Amino acid sequence: MSVHVAARWVVLDIEGTLTPTSQVHVVLYDYARPRLGPWIRDHGDDPVVAEAVAQVRTEAGLSAQAGTDEVVAVLHAWMDADRKATPLKTLQGLIWQQGYARGELTTDYFPDVVPALRSWRQRGARLAVFSSGSVAGQKASFSHTTAGDLRELFAHHFDTVNAGPKREHRSYEAIAAGLGEGEPRRIVFFSDVPAELDAAAAAGWQTVGLARPGEPYADADFGTHPAVSTFDDVRLEVIA
Repeated sequence: MSVHVAARWVVLDIEGTLTPTSQVHVVLYDYARPRLGPWIRDHGDDPVVAEAVAQVRTEAGLSAQAGTDEVVAVLHAWMDADRKATPLKTLQGLIWQQGYARGELTTDYFPDVVPALRSWRQRGARLAVFSSGSVAGQKASFSHTTAGDLRELFAHHFDTVNAGPKREHRSYEAIAAGLGEGEPRRIVFFSDVPAELDAAAAAGWQTVGLARPGEPYADADFGTHPAVSTFDDVRLEVIA
């Protein structure tokens, strides 16, 4: 089934929408896991790292003097539970940023993704990303891909720090403001998670679900949200 969308802005989730879930849960998580402790020890004077560690201690109920091993144990547990914790995403993003810069990581997308994004951009659509992964991690992942450097395709990046939780409508209202878009219906959000689509719809956005075969939400109930299994089934009309 094809879906017709008329929009100016296209906002995209990443995991399960642009990339296979395994890209994050296997490739990226396995890369970050053994490097969290060394990164915290080697970058303890970095204000961003220090703040993330302080947030871990607070959220996990650790003492302010809790050592790196205790902090890393919490981070590993959060990774095992796939918890979208902001300090975890911050630290992972920094590690992934270095991995991409060194050429040790490469992002692979579903086959339909890059052709669709390039086509939409060439026809005048403006593209943005909203992911639980940090903005630094997002930009790094787009910098080194099997299709080259894709960073120029995107005008804006949003995460749980600069927008808010992905399942709350206020986050999508904040993004619309950040895009300078006063008419929410001119924004369409693509995600594989129905609860995220619900939040975007509550903010007045258009929504399209991605039910990709083999992915965790392939058989999800998308309710009133139109759903496709590939971007090839999306007919985007770009509006001014």
